[in-house]
Amino acid sequence: MTPAQDIIVAIDGFASCGKSSLAKSLARALNYRHIDTGAMYRAVTWYFLENHVEWRHQAKREDALDRISITFQNHNQLNHTLLNGVDVETVIRSAAVNQEVSEISVFGDVREKVVALQRVMGKDKRIVMEGRDIGTVVFPDAELKIFLTASLEVRTDRRYQELILKGVLTTREEVQENLLKRDYIDSHREISPLRKAQDAWEIDNSELTILDQQALIVKRIREVWGMAEHV
Repeated sequence: MTPAQDIIVAIDGFASCGKSSLAKSLARALNYRHIDTGAMYRAVTWYFLENHVEWRHQAKREDALDRISITFQNHNQLNHTLLNGVDVETVIRSAAVNQEVSEISVFGDVREKVVALQRVMGKDKRIVMEGRDIGTVVFPDAELKIFLTASLEVRTDRRYQELILKGVLTTREEVQENLLKRDYIDSHREISPLRKAQDAWEIDNSELTILDQQALIVKRIREVWGMAEHV
């Protein structure tokens, strides 16, 4: 039996299913590292936009990728994304990045770069990694794979409320249109499309809180791999 401290928890799902919130909370509960792979693709996107990279041009895109390094740093239990050593956690959540990240992340060279970084991060296990191809491509042998779902209405409301709190002027219709666009791109991209791994545990969290989901997952980990009762 693999001890709980040596497992990888892979969380996949569509945009605004609450992957990041769950992964952060679960990682704290397990005393694991949290790896936000969406932030990594956002960091690449922001680099391209900020440096005016002609990202549809393969040679220029690949040249830019060679100049990118992405790591994470924890401050007061909050994950911060570092791009070439600079904290970009706030800027990568901008509307401009939201508009381009799905299109940029479909390129094979972009995914190859990011996946390579992710696999290095998971070498020692003890991580909760969330994204769209973690259980199918990045870590197909992950001990625990979770596929999150939620209704489109719930996802739209979650994203809308998040943007409003950040002061972003938008409408629910615009948010839903953006989600549907991202869903289509993520599901239909030629390389590493979003799909549920055959051995993934599907959780519909439309009516579940973060703590509800965490309790379900910790219970499963205790039952299968064993874990201290205080977790």
